[in-house]
Amino acid sequence: MTKLIAVFKSKTQLFIFIRLLKSNGAFVETVATPKDAKIGCGLSAKFDQGYFNLAVKLINQNGLDTFYQMYKVTKKDGRTSTYRVL
Repeated sequence: MTKLIAVFKSKTQLFIFIRLLKSNGAFVETVATPKDAKIGCGLSAKFDQGYFNLAVKLINQNGLDTFYQMYKVTKKDGRTSTYRVL
């Protein structure tokens, strides 16, 4: 299953985002921020791609203005790649 990683500049808003996603039924992991981001609080939220639209909606509706970027994580032949999607 394809995963997404949401990067925030603030740990406070990251954990608010995680709580909101979980309250909407998503399984969310706290992970290290991808090196590609080159910014953020050092931690990010990792969740299934199927929650993309919900994630964007929650970010916008809840004034999570420290949201920085979202990445798609793909694994192929033992290699992990990240691509910016938002």
